[in-house]
Amino acid sequence: MPTMSPDRVREFTIDVPERSLDDLRDRLSRTRLPEYETVADSETGALDWTQGVPRAYVEDLVDYWASSYDWRAFEARMSAFPQFVTTVFDLDIHFLHVRSERPGALPLILTHGWPSSIVEPAEVIADLVDPPDASLPAFDVIAPSLPGFGFGGGPKSTGWSVDRTADAWSELMSRLGYPRYLAAGGDWGGRVTTSLGMRHPEQVTAIHTFTPYVPLRSETDDLTESELRAVADTRRFRQVGGGYSLLQSTRPQTIGYALVDSPVAQMSWIVEKFRDWTDCDGHPEDAVSRDRILDTVSLYWFTGTGASSARFYWENFPADRYEPVTVPTAITVFPADIERLPRRWVEARYRNVRYWNDAEKGGHFPMLEVPDLYVGELRSAFAQQF
Repeated sequence: MPTMSPDRVREFTIDVPERSLDDLRDRLSRTRLPEYETVADSETGALDWTQGVPRAYVEDLVDYWASSYDWRAFEARMSAFPQFVTTVFDLDIHFLHVRSERPGALPLILTHGWPSSIVEPAEVIADLVDPPDASLPAFDVIAPSLPGFGFGGGPKSTGWSVDRTADAWSELMSRLGYPRYLAAGGDWGGRVTTSLGMRHPEQVTAIHTFTPYVPLRSETDDLTESELRAVADTRRFRQVGGGYSLLQSTRPQTIGYALVDSPVAQMSWIVEKFRDWTDCDGHPEDAVSRDRILDTVSLYWFTGTGASSARFYWENFPADRYEPVTVPTAITVFPADIERLPRRWVEARYRNVRYWNDAEKGGHFPMLEVPDLYVGELRSAFAQQF
C-alpha cells in the first residue's frame, strides 16, 4: 500500500465556524432582489430562463437556503472521507484520498471543473473504492480541488495554468507513492487530465474524459444526423452560452466582488449552469437535487472562492490548445453536455482512443446527475487498464 510523507501531507477537517453560518443567514435575510424578469409566461406561470435565473426560483432557493438547508449534514458526509492538504509549488492543495481495501486497487486521480468542486467526486467515491461485485475493478481515489477552488489555497501570483496544475498533480501523486496511475475528469478537469497525460506519460497509464476539447470544423458533409445536431448544439453554446466564460476570463476580479460579497449572486451564478448544462426537463432539480446544488453553492460561499475560481479562466485563456494526445484514452459522451463533437474530429487530436461510448443520459455534471452511470463508464474504460 502506498505511504505518504507525513512531514509534507497534513490531515484536514472541514469545520466552518457557526458565526459564518449566522452571517450567511443574516445576509440572506437582507437580500435585495431586482425586479421580475419580463419574459414570464403569464398564462401558465412557467418559469422562463431566457433572461437568467427567474426571480421566483431565486426567492424559493433563498428561503430554503436560510431556513432548511443543513450545511452541517454536508460537513458530516464529507468527513467520512479522509482529507488532506499538501503544499506544491508554494500553494496548498486540498484533496480527498480514499483507499480501497481491495488488493490491487487502481489509483485514480479525479479532477473536477467549474462550477464544480469536490462535491462531485464525493458522490461516486464509495462505489469506486468498494464496488458491490468482486469482479468489478476497485480504485484508490484521489480527488484534489483545483487551485483557487474550495478548501485549498488561492494563488497569490499569476501562472497557475492547466499545465502547472497538471505538474502539481504529478508531484502530488508521486508524493502519495503512486508511480503509475489513471486520471479522469471533465470541464477544466478534463483539460488538466489531458495535460497530465501529455506531460507525464511515464506516470499516467490512461485517461478518461467526457469533455475532449478539439477544434470545430466547417466541413460537415460527412456527418450523420446525430453528429450534425451535436455540432449545432456546440456552436449554439459557444455563440450564446459563453458569457460567463468571457467575463471570468477577462475580468475575474470584477465579478469576484459580487460573488464573494453576495450569497445570492454566488448562488445565481452557479444555479444557472445546473439548469443550462444538465439533462433536465427545464428545471435544474430535475437533474440534481436541491441539497446537492446548495452543497456546491455553499462550498464556494464559505470558502470565498468566487474570484479565485473565476481567475482560473483568466489564467487559461485562450484555452484552445490542440496538441496531439497519445496516451491511451477513454471517452464518454453525455447526450445533454454543452459541447459534443464527432468521434472522427476527436480522434484527430486524441490519437489513442481505446474506449468510446455515447451514454443514454446525463449532461455536464454526470457525477451528480447519473453517478451510477458515470461509475460504470470508469469501470468499463479502465477495467483492463488498456
